[in-house]
Amino acid sequence: MKFIDQLPLTVLIAIALTLGLAPFTPQPHIVEKLGMLFSGSLSRPIEIFDLLLHGTPWALLAIKLIRLGVIQLQDK
Repeated sequence: MKFIDQLPLTVLIAIALTLGLAPFTPQPHIVEKLGMLFSGSLSRPIEIFDLLLHGTPWALLAIKLIRLGVIQLQDK
């Protein structure tokens, strides 16, 4: 977790908005892959890899925001 704590929040936001949403048209891959996951049609290994590739920046950003919230609550 120390690695995530050292990453600047602005960098994680930038990565999530670029790599996490790429390609932007016709719809972001993360939206497409999550739709496939929830419909049960996400089965090919390349599609699973694609979900992990585009989902990782969002997961890291969520972890960072949660840790910032926890750290701020502990300081009070």
